[in-house]
Amino acid sequence: MKGVIGITMGDPAGIGPEIILKALMTDELTGTNCVVIGSVDVLKRVQQEQLVPAQQIHVISSVSEARFESGIVNVIDVPLEDMSTFESGKVQAQSGDLAYRCVTIATRLAQQGEIAAIATAPLNKEALHLAGHFYPGHTELLAHLTDTKDYAMVLYTDKLRVIHVTTHIALLDFLKNLNQTRVNTVIKIADTFMKKAGFAQPKIAVAGVNPHAGENGLFGQEEIQVLNPCIEAMQQEGIDVCGPCPPDTVFLQAFQGQFDIVVAMYHDQGHIPLKLMGFYDGVNITAGLPFFRTSADHGTAFDIAWTGKANPESMIKSIELAVKLSNV
Repeated sequence: MKGVIGITMGDPAGIGPEIILKALMTDELTGTNCVVIGSVDVLKRVQQEQLVPAQQIHVISSVSEARFESGIVNVIDVPLEDMSTFESGKVQAQSGDLAYRCVTIATRLAQQGEIAAIATAPLNKEALHLAGHFYPGHTELLAHLTDTKDYAMVLYTDKLRVIHVTTHIALLDFLKNLNQTRVNTVIKIADTFMKKAGFAQPKIAVAGVNPHAGENGLFGQEEIQVLNPCIEAMQQEGIDVCGPCPPDTVFLQAFQGQFDIVVAMYHDQGHIPLKLMGFYDGVNITAGLPFFRTSADHGTAFDIAWTGKANPESMIKSIELAVKLSNV
């Protein structure tokens, strides 16, 4: 089923069920080849509480049974352990377990070639851990399920794309563990990913670690000792990469089209400019997996979950990008 996108529900107590249904009823996505992997009972309750306009829930046991028609939502049912004790907007172990099972099923379908890509709604790390699944998030879980050793987080918009050397670690730990092997790996992942995404010869910029990219050692040695050797080595392998670039200007340069993707050193260095310039249309991608995985670039938003207030724009963009990437 080339071009079919699997959409995982994420944590059912969050905004995932609402934004999925809202996204699939938009003009951009209605009738698109999508299959939702999640709880049918949860989706029906979202409809019953009139959080979204009514759509026909078409329960299927395999992708081949899907009907890709306007107004129909194809769902592979992943039931909650106990719907009677389910509470929206709250951390629950059974919600974390459902999110985990949705991802494992979607991964299996992707590896079997039944779906071309996965778009994930947000999960809650605390609920995931309460359920006994000790992963920092989707990225690490998917890497484990696919036995992927080299992977990286990409934040993607039409005008700015960022890939991260590190993400969910303390800043002090990042500085202690920064090394040439990881930087080389991320540059290679960026080059391969961008080529798969349709960029024939992607232009890659590497952001510096320190202010002004170290100013030739005045503000730190990381650029001289780690980044310069990496960039030179990757250039020798034919990758169009430059830097280290001053972090306070390189993201604007990329936004204006000078670079196709920026290698950010740590979580906030990449996330802040991306979310400033594309908070609602930013998409989270796990690069390096054997299939494309996109995600809404926000959390479960328990504070507004099940109120009808959730904005589906990032979910729409993540599904659209999954469709686009899987058909490159």
